Amino acid sequence: MTAEHSRRDPLAIDFCGMDFATPLVLLSGCVGFGEEYTRVAGFSNRDVGAVCLKGTTGQARLGNLPHRVYETPMGMLNAIGLQNPGVDKVVDEILPTLDFDETRFIANVSGSTIEEYIAVTRRFDDSPVDAIEINISCPNVKEGGVAFGNDPDMSARVVEACRQVTQKPLITKLSPNQTDIAENARRCIEAGTDAFAVINTLMGMAIDAESREAVIGNNQGGLSGPAIKPIALLKVHQVYQVARPHGVPIIGQGGVTSPSDALEFLIAGASAVGVGTALFYDPLICKKINQGIRDYLDRHDLASVGQLTGSLTLNTPRACG
Repeated sequence: MTAEHSRRDPLAIDFCGMDFATPLVLLSGCVGFGEEYTRVAGFSNRDVGAVCLKGTTGQARLGNLPHRVYETPMGMLNAIGLQNPGVDKVVDEILPTLDFDETRFIANVSGSTIEEYIAVTRRFDDSPVDAIEINISCPNVKEGGVAFGNDPDMSARVVEACRQVTQKPLITKLSPNQTDIAENARRCIEAGTDAFAVINTLMGMAIDAESREAVIGNNQGGLSGPAIKPIALLKVHQVYQVARPHGVPIIGQGGVTSPSDALEFLIAGASAVGVGTALFYDPLICKKINQGIRDYLDRHDLASVGQLTGSLTLNTPRACG
């Protein structure tokens, strides 16, 4: 995308030095390695600012036993288990098939140890991906399976380790399953993250009452979809308070299914907006969201989508009685 196009199009943004054609980002795990939705008639990567590739580990993984996906009221549970072919195959065989002229591509790094995060990040550093997203919600096998993302110390250690082996923009994907997401964000900024993705899925469960068994083969899974949007909005706002003074942008995500949803995330403090679960029932939803944002900008006489970021007006709390 040319600089002239960036100035002309009100949806275009600069995210960590990358030109995004629109503020929409296709979320990791929802579009495979970027090729799944290109087969859908009418879909175009030019409708989105970036595509986050599927979570990638050092070695190939088969993932969890079924069931791995289950629809819930206003959402979806998934426990895929990071099924992927391993970083070498992704870099050597998959990335060369992607059209980097259409959109930006962001790698998603996952691991069970800090050493694995380092190895996978280093491999992606020597590749054409535009940025690297760190999935710190993975369990640390050396610490008894405690998720990196639920402990600020471990989160910062992962970010710092990855920062040392790449100059590409680092986007830290924050978990909502923790006590203080703002403190975690602060520690990650100190460790060298360039941006945040807020939030990852919430942990949940589904039960078959007749058989009295857990529906998901892994017993628990990540909840996404409209059910988590109010939580995601609050987390974005909380992280924005910490990130704003440092100029660290946020991809707000969690239950976006309409232009209004996307606008709310921008107003709460996001610079870009992730679209994920909605793609499963409407692969062309990004076109509709983009048009809705354009209409909003026109109605409110705004020159660019960036003017919405962090424009939330908070109420002044009052004591009752």
